[in-house]
Amino acid sequence: MAETPCSDLSMTEEILGRYPAAEPALIQVLQDVHRAYNYLPCDVLERVAEALDVPLAKVFSVSTFYKAFSLEPQGDTIVKVCVGTACHIRGAGQLVEELQRQLGIGPDETTEDLKFTVKTVNCVGACAMAPVMIVGETYRGGAKAARMATYLAEGGDDEN
Repeated sequence: MAETPCSDLSMTEEILGRYPAAEPALIQVLQDVHRAYNYLPCDVLERVAEALDVPLAKVFSVSTFYKAFSLEPQGDTIVKVCVGTACHIRGAGQLVEELQRQLGIGPDETTEDLKFTVKTVNCVGACAMAPVMIVGETYRGGAKAARMATYLAEGGDDEN
């Protein structure tokens, strides 16, 4: 893993200013930090631990416990492919293979230009629409590998 440069802490300071300087604010602060940076930079976690007076080990523990958080930079668009039973049977594997072909990355990887991150998820609760993928915030039911370029080009737009 390449060494990450120090982050601009001005966003962190602005986030910390919205919460009481105490441990109960930890998860909310981490959520806002993740939204701001698109991941949880280590130097930012050190600042959060200091500001909230929480041991750094606890901050890392919380950061790695929740799947919604990432310690690695994430792409601007997160592409999730459901690989639950219904989606698997209806072709989720083909969607993952097509993503690998088009983006050059596999699950839990991010393109070098930080445009896309691919993830596989166990179930999105939309089995009747299988296979399902989520591009940004847009659900694509009955997704087809042949339409992958269109899905990626549209990104997280709400238009289908």
